Amino acid sequence: MIAKSNMEEISEFVATNKDADDFTLIINTSDKLTTRFAQNGITQHIAGENLNIRLEVAFDNKCGVATTNDSSQESLKDLIRKAENLAILNIPDPEFIKSESAHELPVVDNYSEETASLNSKTMVNEILKCVRNAKKLKAKVSGLSEKDIYKSFVSTANGFKGFYEATIFSHSMTMKKGGVETKVSKSVKDRTKFDMNKLIEQLNIQFNSLKDPVAIEYGRMPVILRPAAFLNWMYYLIWTFDRRDADEGTTPYTGQFGKQFFGKEFSFSSSLEDPELMAVPFFSRGIPSREIKWIDQGTIKNMKTSRYYAGKIGQRPADPYNIIVVGGDSTEEEMMKIAGRGVIINNFWYIRPVDRKKGEWTGLTRDGVIYFENGKIKNSVNNFRWNEIIHDATRRILALGKSVQQEYFSRVPTLLIDDFNFVDVTTF
Repeated sequence: MIAKSNMEEISEFVATNKDADDFTLIINTSDKLTTRFAQNGITQHIAGENLNIRLEVAFDNKCGVATTNDSSQESLKDLIRKAENLAILNIPDPEFIKSESAHELPVVDNYSEETASLNSKTMVNEILKCVRNAKKLKAKVSGLSEKDIYKSFVSTANGFKGFYEATIFSHSMTMKKGGVETKVSKSVKDRTKFDMNKLIEQLNIQFNSLKDPVAIEYGRMPVILRPAAFLNWMYYLIWTFDRRDADEGTTPYTGQFGKQFFGKEFSFSSSLEDPELMAVPFFSRGIPSREIKWIDQGTIKNMKTSRYYAGKIGQRPADPYNIIVVGGDSTEEEMMKIAGRGVIINNFWYIRPVDRKKGEWTGLTRDGVIYFENGKIKNSVNNFRWNEIIHDATRRILALGKSVQQEYFSRVPTLLIDDFNFVDVTTF
């Protein structure tokens, strides 16, 4: 992989050879090792490095952007020429702001030597465990196992320089037999925190609970959202959780900044202090990351804010760099007793907006739905289509499970939500 010193040399070359008034240089490089498996056999190995160099330049407030994957001086000269020519031809950007100056950045540790040194043989042996498990159940397993070593470097004409490196290991697998199919996944920055046996156990529990599904009617009912399902829904909350959009009246958060708009049981933050979660030292071309509460006991404390809009309203730019949702201490068994009757959801997919301004989303359940009654699991049931408003749903939280690491950037709990709105049944 390209070294940090080489990235600094590229930065110096750009600074020396550019004619533009301003520039931001972004260099990202990764070294990936990927193994795909399907139908109980390995189907593909992919290994190699990728390099992306992006140069953003400006003459006054006329901007141009060009990219390359070649770090030779000839290629860099061409990169500068293309970006500057585009800027000269472009119309002025009324929202242009100058590149970031030097900042003191927080110290983060996103690198794991155990992850970086992971090799194909070890990955194949771990996949073999998954295949043997599937064969014992007379089922088929498919999935993806991947290691990624990542480096990012940003420099600007105004003196900002930032660098970090990170490692990620991820594994996902789907097991299928007849009409029964379910998936599990997990990613970590430190592979010593990954337990394949535990993930296989989770897969087996889900798989064995889905035999002989029974058809039930849709309607409002209590729901236990497991972490994977809740995290998939959180992405869409974050997507629309923007201060400018709220101020311009295009989201449900208009006029709600600083007010309790979510349920009191709901708190969401980003943190540099969780040792198991990735936390980048800077974002948005050079803004230092910081401890930040987005929603605190239902009250909106901060929202995503771009550099331009933050300057306009006199706030600090903000962007979620990881996802932490505060949990509780309830088990699924306790949740079932609280609710009496309802369903357990393993995951969501095909989530789409119904009414962005209202904050209403629709989606489908996947990877199995389990029905419980009188506080005990009864059987698996059909999949559902649902329509829900996430901030309204948080006001109906009855219990929270322990917050657990679902991905390398997230820690979220299981939630028990009352009167979840299922509007139809689906066949997949």
